[in-house]
Amino acid sequence: MMESNFLKQLFQQEFSKIVAVISKGFGLQYIEIAEDIVSETFLLATESWQTKGLPPNPTAWLYTVAKQKTLSHFRRNKIFESKVMPEIHQKQVLVEDTDEFSFTQENIKDSQLKMLFAICTPAIASEAQIGLALRILCGFGIEEIAEAFLSNKETINKRLFRAKEKLRTEKIQLELPSEKEIVQRLDNVLHIIYLLFNEGYYSKTQNQILRKELCIEALRLALMLATYEKTNVPKTNALIALICFHASRFEARHSTDGEFILYEQQNEKLWNQELINQGIYFLNQSTNGDQLTSYHIEAKIAQWHCTKADTTEKWSEILELYDRLLMVNYSPGAVLNRTFALYKAKGAKMALVEAKKLNLSDNHFYFVLLGELYKSIDRQKAIANFQRAQALAKTSLEQETIQRKIDML
Repeated sequence: MMESNFLKQLFQQEFSKIVAVISKGFGLQYIEIAEDIVSETFLLATESWQTKGLPPNPTAWLYTVAKQKTLSHFRRNKIFESKVMPEIHQKQVLVEDTDEFSFTQENIKDSQLKMLFAICTPAIASEAQIGLALRILCGFGIEEIAEAFLSNKETINKRLFRAKEKLRTEKIQLELPSEKEIVQRLDNVLHIIYLLFNEGYYSKTQNQILRKELCIEALRLALMLATYEKTNVPKTNALIALICFHASRFEARHSTDGEFILYEQQNEKLWNQELINQGIYFLNQSTNGDQLTSYHIEAKIAQWHCTKADTTEKWSEILELYDRLLMVNYSPGAVLNRTFALYKAKGAKMALVEAKKLNLSDNHFYFVLLGELYKSIDRQKAIANFQRAQALAKTSLEQETIQRKIDML
């Protein structure tokens, strides 16, 4: 009996590749047909492999069957003869023989890269882009996407349907932008990967496996950009470094029973040194240019967090980096983190003066920060702010973490 985990892992690995290749060969307007064909292929694989056992090369089996099903579908529905073949005849090539519809590693990589840029078109809203990326590029099921967004299957299905309609009505092509456009479009692609990683690393879902998979897929997509010369640029490398540094501490953030572990209490022996080293490599690569992006600064901050020592020097450096980050990309979250760095570098009283200016009344992280700052100044105010944070927190995991802070006081 095959393990379901093996099939699920294989599905996630190969779903996006097969959909991308079919869409590249026949057109992005047939993306839903491509999804159906891949689903049918995996269903057949499940039935066949359960009775006959695994073939010598399961991946090659999937590619062969998917290709046969694709050609059969287009011929059977007369789409092949009426729409696809005329275009192919103009190129004087048959689809069976062309590289446009082959499952070579080079064509798979090229197809996925083009799919990434197609999905990240400005014509589609960011939230829908993330959903499409999870479905088309990462092979996530609708239920998993719904859980990641704390939504339901019906809402996600409608969102994905509208996004795919946009791809059709806007006539988005499965191709890389021109050299002039690629710089601008790359910013959007990197932003979506950044949001995808955040969806996993700071996710509100309690599913630890799903959270980790979201982070892994974000890193995979970023690394894919680094394999292509025109997208292997400093800001891409900076984003990869940022993801690597944060991901290196993923396993240390939760205990075996799912309890969230604060940074100060993490066991640094559980930090992934291989990912830290990879982060250092890509951070060094990111310095080969004259553009300083928020990814560069955030990556450097994340690197400092991979040093456990709680020194004034460390927090002074982080404070200076947040000052630079706010000049490049202002956000309430960055302001809160800067205030915490100010507290660690220069003390609670100075940080409290800055914190009171923010007044982020609907942000539970703000009240967590106030609670921390008041701990050594006014215990009752510290408890009151932690209680306010607990009331605003959106997950039981966050509420439990805050409760432990209250209990300690």
